Amino acid sequence: MPERSSEALVVYVVDDDASIRDSLALMLGLGGYATRLFADAESFLAAFDPGWTGCVVADLRLPGMSGVELQAQVRQRSGAIPFVIVTAHGDVPAARAAFLAQAVDFIEKPFGDAQLTRAIDTAFALERRRLDVAQARQGEIEKLARLTAREREVLEHAARGLHAKEIAASLGISPRTVEVHKARIMEKLDVRNIAELVRFAVAAGDVVRSREDAG
Repeated sequence: MPERSSEALVVYVVDDDASIRDSLALMLGLGGYATRLFADAESFLAAFDPGWTGCVVADLRLPGMSGVELQAQVRQRSGAIPFVIVTAHGDVPAARAAFLAQAVDFIEKPFGDAQLTRAIDTAFALERRRLDVAQARQGEIEKLARLTAREREVLEHAARGLHAKEIAASLGISPRTVEVHKARIMEKLDVRNIAELVRFAVAAGDVVRSREDAG
């Protein structure tokens, strides 16, 4: 039985053979996995949401777009969901292409249930780690949002290794005021030392850059 998490992890099966889709859905359902089934890459992409979590089990040879091409399209749409590629026509170039596209596994048909579920569980473990990191990052962003504009300036200067006197000279304020801002920043960010403060400052820079890119 797969481990549960606060996020809904789903196995998205993409295979043009209806009997294989149905048998995988039955096997995975009995094992406690939630599934969604698609007959081709195009129908998957039509429904795809970058926020989906879990993994995709896609056949290599699909009508139209291949499983590896589907994986590339998902990445282009900012999807981070991991892929397991399955095929009845495995070869070295196809496997290499799948792994270069960061597939979790490349499995040749016919495969055993245990082999597939191991690959899915590996993909789910990667997803849980990714979601944990994203959740922690969101918490940092929410804390950064509590800072005033002046506190953000002090934080960014501190991250560059500037001392209070240097920050004060740069911002046109007194060193004592800089220290007051630092104390308030550390309280708002719930950090205990300068090292943690710098980590938040780096995160702040990443957030600013991502917002500028989005704009």
